[in-house]
Amino acid sequence: MTAQAHEGVKPAKKRFRIDYHTFGPLVALIALCILGFALNPAFASEGNIANLLTRSAFIGIIAVGATFVITAGGIDLSVGSMAAVISGVMIIVMNAAIETLGTGIPTVLLGCAASVLLGLAAGFLNGFMTTKGKIEAFIVTLGTMGIFRSLVTYFADGGTLSLAFDIRDAYRPVYYGNVLGIPVPVLVFALVALLGWVLLNRTAFGRYCMAIGSNETVARYSAIKVDRVKTLTYVIQGLCVSIATIIYVPRLGSASSSTGVLWELEAIAAVIIGGTMLKGGYGRIGGTVIGAIMLTTIGNILNLTDIISNYLNGAVQGVIIIAAVWLQRGNLGHLNIFRKAKG
Repeated sequence: MTAQAHEGVKPAKKRFRIDYHTFGPLVALIALCILGFALNPAFASEGNIANLLTRSAFIGIIAVGATFVITAGGIDLSVGSMAAVISGVMIIVMNAAIETLGTGIPTVLLGCAASVLLGLAAGFLNGFMTTKGKIEAFIVTLGTMGIFRSLVTYFADGGTLSLAFDIRDAYRPVYYGNVLGIPVPVLVFALVALLGWVLLNRTAFGRYCMAIGSNETVARYSAIKVDRVKTLTYVIQGLCVSIATIIYVPRLGSASSSTGVLWELEAIAAVIIGGTMLKGGYGRIGGTVIGAIMLTTIGNILNLTDIISNYLNGAVQGVIIIAAVWLQRGNLGHLNIFRKAKG
C-alpha cells in the first residue's frame, strides 16, 4: 500500500462561490448606484441620498410587513388603499380634535393612535376573512382594496382631505426632522426592519411562518396554530401600514383617492426582489430592505436622467417583479434537480 492510500484521499478544496440568491440584491443595488452616479454625479450628493432613503422608508416599512404575509403563503393587495383610508381618518380626527386638545403634540398623538388602531383592525379583518372565512387571500384583499379606496373617496367627498395648517408645525418633524443628521423616517424604517428581522429569524413565530408557507398541511399536523399565525401576519402588515402612514401624512398634509396608489405593487416587488419566495416558505427582511431601496433608486435615477421617462417607472417595476419571480423559479428548479441527483 502506498503512503497516499494510508493517508487517504484528501478532500477537494471547496471553491469560493457567491450566493447570488443572498447577495444578488445587494450587488444589484451597488450596480444601480454606480450607474446613477455615472449618469448624473448629483446622484451621490448628500441631499439626494437623504431624500432617496427617506422616500424608501414608506414602501420599506410596508414591505417588512408584507414579508411576513408572503412568507406564510399569503398576499395583501390592499396596503395602498389601507394607507389612503388611514391617512384620511387621521386627518379628520386631528382636525376635529383641535378645538379640544389644541394644535400641539396631544392632537398629533391622538391621530397616531387612530392610525395604529385602524391598521390593526384592517389587518385583522383581512386575516380573519382569509383564515376563518376560508376565502383566498387574493380575493379578500382585492375586495378590501376596493372598499378602503371607496371609503377615503367618500370621506373626501370626491376631493381631498387637508390637515389644518395650525397643526402642521407640530407634525412636520415626524417627516422633516432628523436625529444626529439622520432623517426620522429612515430611523423608523431601520427600527421596524430590525424588529422584523428578529421576529422572523429569532422567534418561534418566524419559524412557524416559514413552516406554514412551505407546507400548510404539514404545519397543521405539527400542532402549529396555522389560522392564528396567518392572521397575525396580516395584523403585522396592518401595523406596518399604519406606521408608514404616520410618517407619510406630514409630508403633504393631505389624503385623497390617489393616495397610496401602486404601493401594493412596490411593496410586493421589494419583497420578491429581496429574495423572499412568492409561494412562501422562505423570507428575508434584509433583502426586503435592499429591495425597497432599489425601487426608490430606480425612480430616482429616472428623475435625474432622460434615458427613460419617469412615467414608465411602474412599467420598470413590473418588469422587475416578473424577472425576479422567473429567477426564483429557475433557482428552485436547479435546487430540485440537485436534490434528486444527490438522492
